Amino acid sequence: MRIVVTGKKGQLAQSLLERAPLFEATVVAVGRPELDLADTRPVVDLLAAAAPDVIVSAAAYTVVDRAESEPALAHAVNGGGARMLAEAAAALGVPLIHISTDYVFDGSKPGPWTEEDTPAPVSVYGASKLAGEQAVLAASSGNIVVRIGWVYSPFGSNFAKTILRLAGERDVLRVVSDQTGGPSSALDIADGLLTMARNVCTAPDRADLRGVFHMAPPEPATWAEFAGEICAWLAAKRGRHVTVESITTADYPTAARRPANSCLDVRRLALRHGFRMAPWRTSLPPVLERLASIPI
Repeated sequence: MRIVVTGKKGQLAQSLLERAPLFEATVVAVGRPELDLADTRPVVDLLAAAAPDVIVSAAAYTVVDRAESEPALAHAVNGGGARMLAEAAAALGVPLIHISTDYVFDGSKPGPWTEEDTPAPVSVYGASKLAGEQAVLAASSGNIVVRIGWVYSPFGSNFAKTILRLAGERDVLRVVSDQTGGPSSALDIADGLLTMARNVCTAPDRADLRGVFHMAPPEPATWAEFAGEICAWLAAKRGRHVTVESITTADYPTAARRPANSCLDVRRLALRHGFRMAPWRTSLPPVLERLASIPI
């Protein structure tokens, strides 16, 4: 199985490259400058040269707050870029797995969001990602949209890495406790994506393997709980004791609104693709071990 993933320096691309041997897969990562989703030039020749069985669309404009002041760029990358990749995948006759976000929902639902719930993004970033979803699904009934939550990993910039850095500088961290979601290891997500890619390659006629899926750990957390677990690990493993103080969203104003509840219902993914993410408290320590071993 040969997979092309966009966003070659991103957390998901790096995780796919690391996990691919476990699935006897080959992953080719592409990205800027040869592939720039803000550029409208066709990319079908570039993708064709890599000879993919599946394309994973992981590149995106992900700076949530900056998107509020750069809406055109966010939509060009997350909407127009996704459309461009979907059209290229259709021309090549291969399925596209497109990575989307829990931020397509407004956060008002008291329980986990299902794939049947109507998206209603409250930020430019969320709206641009929804536009990408719609373009991908319109391009081919063989495509897949995967909504994921709060990604962390040993790679790139992410919340876990930031908390470790701040915990080395401060004795008290003030973290939002009224936003709930799914802290998700990019390595676990990579396992899920590789499982889905294998499934669609071995059963190309199964329509139930296509469409929209949610991927998240089985138990949610608040940002404060996530930070608290990181600091508890730091205390146990490094003897560094840091207090996490819970605050409200109103105490920490940002340019973009975040959904209060972005928990995702993952039953469809388990039923159709046979994949379940590990609990986030299980997946977090190995990532922290790796992060703590490199300069932050």
